[in-house]
Amino acid sequence: MTTNSTNLDPLKTSSYDYSLPKELIATHPVTPADSARLLVYNRADNSITHSTFKNLMDFLPDDISVFLNDTKVIKARIFGQKESGGKVELLFNKPLFMDRYLVMTRGRVKQGSEIFFDKGLIAKVLELNEDGSRIVHFFKDDKKLDFLSLIEILNDIGHLPLPPYMNREDEDQDNQDYQTLFAKNYGAVAAPTASLHFTEELLKKINHKYNVNYLTLHVGAGTFKPVDAEDILEHPMHSEYFEIGIEAKRALDHAKKTLAVGTTVTRTVEFYARTNMIQGECDLFLNPNNKPIKVDHLLTNFHLPKSTLIMLIASFIGLEKTLEIYDEAIKNEYRFFSYGDGMLII
Repeated sequence: MTTNSTNLDPLKTSSYDYSLPKELIATHPVTPADSARLLVYNRADNSITHSTFKNLMDFLPDDISVFLNDTKVIKARIFGQKESGGKVELLFNKPLFMDRYLVMTRGRVKQGSEIFFDKGLIAKVLELNEDGSRIVHFFKDDKKLDFLSLIEILNDIGHLPLPPYMNREDEDQDNQDYQTLFAKNYGAVAAPTASLHFTEELLKKINHKYNVNYLTLHVGAGTFKPVDAEDILEHPMHSEYFEIGIEAKRALDHAKKTLAVGTTVTRTVEFYARTNMIQGECDLFLNPNNKPIKVDHLLTNFHLPKSTLIMLIASFIGLEKTLEIYDEAIKNEYRFFSYGDGMLII
């Protein structure tokens, strides 16, 4: 581990850095999905166990309610050109009000300009934001597109927006691999990756034993945004749309203990616990200065250095233990990030 433990400060971004060999970045998932490795950290006895997702049920406490994210990834990456012929890559991020959309572009665009895509899709640039994002309207046949109409076209002409660290183009197999088995509500530009490890059989076992509930948080491009400020509390946290249905709300209100499958579920549940909101924009930043108050156990993947996600892990178990576990995972050659292995905190 690159960080010197004597200089660790849980409120400093540099404390969350670690050195990862490139070969441990997973570019494809293992098959079957539940053969992925699972590091289990038990806080009760401070023990680490190495296992696989297939054995997940052996480690879960009996009396828990399980919460999963049923968001569905959009083919949000599309390629077009300007009126001048210059190429533009556009990444859909999320819908705003009045059929306006937040996007990122690669290739210079001006306010008021239009970008032309396959199947007659046109994006008109309304605003250029300081953070590099753009606000656009989408049109087809001179008709402004609502969200559902836009999704239909994006899924026809677009590409799955694989995270940049995979360093490859999307393939046909990713259309299956980068969606959860229970993906239902289109709106995400990244998968809730902890859930990619479930097979039909494992999901059936969990549903048989536990009270399983689904909520929705549409993972946005901001999830990959690095923390630039050295003081983590100065980081402007991105927001993502979430929705908790009546059944999931009832389950949350009555749960004795909760297992959140993934950081997206964790943030949604914790935002609800603080605000009582069941729908809206979640901008909660969990870190050692803002610890969980509702989620008891966490199933998650291994996350990028200096990211808000590794800081979320530290909100559960502290910075030093987080770095110790990541060090253990690296020594044991676990596979990291979206298509990688995972860890369970109980």
